[in-house]
Amino acid sequence: MTDAGASEFLWYIPNEVRPGHRGDAPAVDHNSLDTLTSHAQALEDNGWKGALLGTGWGRPDTFTVATALAARTTRFEPLIAIRPGYWRPANFASAAATLDHLSGGRVRINVVSGADNLAAYGDSEGDQAHRYGRTREFMRLVRRLWTGEDVTFAGEHFGVAKSTVVPRPVTRGERRHPRLYFGGASDAAERVAATEADVQLFWGEPLDGIAERIDRLRHLSRALDRDLPPLQFGLRITTLVRDTSAEAWRDAEARVEEMAKAQGQWHDNARKLAVGQQRLFALQERGEVLDENLYTAPGKFGGGGAGTTWLVGSAEDVARSLQKYRELGVTQFVLSDTPYLAEIRRQGTQLLPLLRGEGLGGPILIPEQSEV
Repeated sequence: MTDAGASEFLWYIPNEVRPGHRGDAPAVDHNSLDTLTSHAQALEDNGWKGALLGTGWGRPDTFTVATALAARTTRFEPLIAIRPGYWRPANFASAAATLDHLSGGRVRINVVSGADNLAAYGDSEGDQAHRYGRTREFMRLVRRLWTGEDVTFAGEHFGVAKSTVVPRPVTRGERRHPRLYFGGASDAAERVAATEADVQLFWGEPLDGIAERIDRLRHLSRALDRDLPPLQFGLRITTLVRDTSAEAWRDAEARVEEMAKAQGQWHDNARKLAVGQQRLFALQERGEVLDENLYTAPGKFGGGGAGTTWLVGSAEDVARSLQKYRELGVTQFVLSDTPYLAEIRRQGTQLLPLLRGEGLGGPILIPEQSEV
């Protein structure tokens, strides 16, 4: 694992069949290998560690996309979103270990337990206790398969006998296997994070909400006798950065006006809402702008997930806000804005240098990217 005092910054690569995701410029080749590779290579060239690839039935398979991008890059680290019901633990552990081996240790995993069209790929979902119980078993077993030999496990949901994964994931320093990211705000989800995750990902809540959740998860880790290294924390949020604060707010408000005209186009909030998403939508009741520059208005007009709240401002404004999250204990940041490729470059050249430097209450340390 990376030193918990160091921060890492990743981006988001849209993994969508339809063009124009969240206001991105629509193009017929938006999900071609060449286009996606251009994003991954731009991330390498502009100081980013890697990018999250979203998952869901009806979207390109995340593992296949990640494998293709890893083959075309040298430092890019895909954060691959996967679902326990889509994969069997041993199959997944083997696939991820193989890609980690072939890429020189560049794989990261985001385990997702939220809503999906499960029946379309032959899965079924019980109640919340069943769903998160299965996720907990999946994460525990995958980690054992990555680090042990002749693994025998008989759980409520999964089992293997004398299973050894080859090749092994890359070990480097304290890194023994790909890092497991996890999200979720319900009590059941937080118990999984407290015991099994390497990184708990939060959506863009105000500072007081993040502070409360970090404190609760740390106490929960101790109460549940966590037997892993300390849980780390991450933030997944939209960052709208412009040359000046006035320009950023003008563009943010204009974009929300356009969203209002096309309300419901993406249907991001049409499904039954998870607890974390409910928390985000509830922020609108506290005001349109919280913590100086956390913009809640996008959530009124279909912005779901990371598109529900935005950090808006100049690079200096947004860097100061991210530093405040860092001071709470957040070390993993997954940022994005559209158009995705242009913003990789803008924020890579305007925002990331500030986060490496002095003058914002101390530097946020971004480890140098090692060659593989």
